[in-house]
Amino acid sequence: MLEKLKNKKILILGFGREGRDTLLFLKRIFPKKVFGIADQKTISIKEKNLIIEKNYLKALKKYDVIIKSPGIPMKAIRPYISKKQEITSQTKIFFENCHNIIIGITGTKGKSTTASLIYSILKQAGLPVYLVGNIGKPALSSLLKARKNDIFVYELSSHQLFDLKQSPHVSVFLNVFQEHLDYYKSFNEYAKAKANITLFQKKNDYLIYNSKDKIVSKTAKKTKAQKIAIKGKYYDLDIEAAKKVANIFKIPKKTVEKAIKKFKFLPHRLEFVGKFKGIEFYNDSLSTIPQSAIEALDFFNGRVQTMILGGFDRGLDFKQLGKKIIEMKIKTLILFPDTGKHIYKAIKGRKPKCFFTKSMKKAVKLAYLNTDKGMICLLSPASASFGLFKDYEERGNIFKKQVNENKNN
Repeated sequence: MLEKLKNKKILILGFGREGRDTLLFLKRIFPKKVFGIADQKTISIKEKNLIIEKNYLKALKKYDVIIKSPGIPMKAIRPYISKKQEITSQTKIFFENCHNIIIGITGTKGKSTTASLIYSILKQAGLPVYLVGNIGKPALSSLLKARKNDIFVYELSSHQLFDLKQSPHVSVFLNVFQEHLDYYKSFNEYAKAKANITLFQKKNDYLIYNSKDKIVSKTAKKTKAQKIAIKGKYYDLDIEAAKKVANIFKIPKKTVEKAIKKFKFLPHRLEFVGKFKGIEFYNDSLSTIPQSAIEALDFFNGRVQTMILGGFDRGLDFKQLGKKIIEMKIKTLILFPDTGKHIYKAIKGRKPKCFFTKSMKKAVKLAYLNTDKGMICLLSPASASFGLFKDYEERGNIFKKQVNENKNN
């Protein structure tokens, strides 16, 4: 499949982690070929046979093939391209050239944890396995090293699935909630992108799906693949999905349980920061939608007293989160702009004690002052991080830093 690229002018659009890996892969295949690279940010790289395009959108028309990074929406480049040009991605190139078993995992929430858990179980069983995608190693570099029996566990975002024309041998479809509405034309377009994980599966393939999610279940009805239903909430759903994958590969129960016991939550996903002054602090910064904050509260089952919420406003509905805050009898809310005010309004009836702040330092100080010993302070913002923070990782890391800096004050 790579042969078709041999005589084409190729531009790598977006030069982050994935773009750099794509360049490395293509240079191994075509060592003498000249490639174009373009990014909104300044590119600093010293390599032969490279054209660095300074005007990254106007440069598009010069190339036959554009390998687009997943974070760049199609609507941003559509005015600058023609029907003759081919738009592809690292994920498409990987699927077109991978002859190994691929286990693909998607869902608005839980895909990173589930992918990591599946990888851990397969590794514990002694199977030759790679973890690739956002949570793992770059996909194409791993493909270069792959042997005949190697297995790929691939975490797949909606952006990676958007124009994919192949589906994994084993697909795991966890859930669909409102997310990335700034990227897609509509929620329906986003849900359809997610559904691509099973759209091209055949009769000898497997779909492990969340039977409690209406959109996922509707998608499952249309597939030709062997359907395996699962149900559960948050971490329970991730474990159930991983166990079903283990069954497909005939991994003994003892091996599966051992791997699950050893597994730890990933950073920024219900991550235990520590117990200081009798208060347990948890970092769930990857909670960027109301549903993930609701499920975090369910997970802790009434032990959360203080919650830090709010962030960038993408027009999401916080009514259900407001009800859950009342139901779980949260005593203290610390709210960031812009969605903090919407969350506050969504709480009907007697409201908890509420503080509004733009500072994580102040938020953590307030948490120490307003949380009782033996209770939990949970950062689960239910909102994107942009505005006050670069990304969810920075938000979570600053939270952890402030928790540790204030533990002796």
